[in-house]
Amino acid sequence: MTASELTLPQSKVEDGGRKSRRPRVMGAGKQLDAGPVTYVVLTVFALVSLAPLVWTAIAASRTDQRLAQTPPPLWFGGNLFKNLQTAWDEAGLGTAMVNSTLVAGTITISTVLFSTLAGFAFAKLKFKFSGVLLLLTIGTMMIPPQLAVVPLYLWMSDLGWSNQLQTVILPTLVTAFGTFFMRQYLVQALPSELIEAARVDGASSLRIVWHVVFPAARPAMAVLGLLTFVFAWNDFLWPIIALNQQNPTVQVALNSLGTGYVPDQAVIMAGALLGTLPLLIAFLLFGKQIVGGIMQGAIKG
Repeated sequence: MTASELTLPQSKVEDGGRKSRRPRVMGAGKQLDAGPVTYVVLTVFALVSLAPLVWTAIAASRTDQRLAQTPPPLWFGGNLFKNLQTAWDEAGLGTAMVNSTLVAGTITISTVLFSTLAGFAFAKLKFKFSGVLLLLTIGTMMIPPQLAVVPLYLWMSDLGWSNQLQTVILPTLVTAFGTFFMRQYLVQALPSELIEAARVDGASSLRIVWHVVFPAARPAMAVLGLLTFVFAWNDFLWPIIALNQQNPTVQVALNSLGTGYVPDQAVIMAGALLGTLPLLIAFLLFGKQIVGGIMQGAIKG
């Protein structure tokens, strides 16, 4: 039996009226067939996961009066585009979309880049107090972000950056989670012998990072980038404190839809749907590459 074959438990087959035992062989790389139970379970999980999004779209297509009735609507109405237009105009989502794209994109690129470099240093480079520094980095994850709001706001005010996008971008250019995540991945995915071979060939540190570290870390970088983009896009606590309605991100702009004596729930749902669409589009465009990168890293590992 070669290394590319996997022998499964023997099965009885009929051969000329006699029962014989023949090993069932499956080539490496082939997937096992999923049974009906698997499809049922996956379908149930998919429906449960999609239920909040579907309900948001249904509510966005109805009127506020219909949403207040019992039982609630279970199918789409005819006011979807009207409510979307109202939410877009009232919240100023045009400017907010541009700001959120700029903020989330910048945070994602910087976090992935700096976290990969820091993770590589902690995983493969030897320097004094590396263990202590790693523990301090992980320890910052235990501090509630609410405790940093007041000193961070005072710092940004001293810099004269109030109500400016850099106030939201600067504090999250790199994260402790990203550093720890990349460190844990590179410890296993990047052989030390490969780095030593590159040094023997005369490669500089910058060239090693570009041609050795980044290709090996690509699957984890893709996952970290997706998680960071989603977190930065959905972040609400710090942007609502640091920004105003004249220069908002999407979440800050959507907050204005809930003001008033009687907020229009249908318009609020329409705004939430608009704020979610960029995330869905990003996953539809890059989800296949991200999953493919994860599988590639798993096979290489």
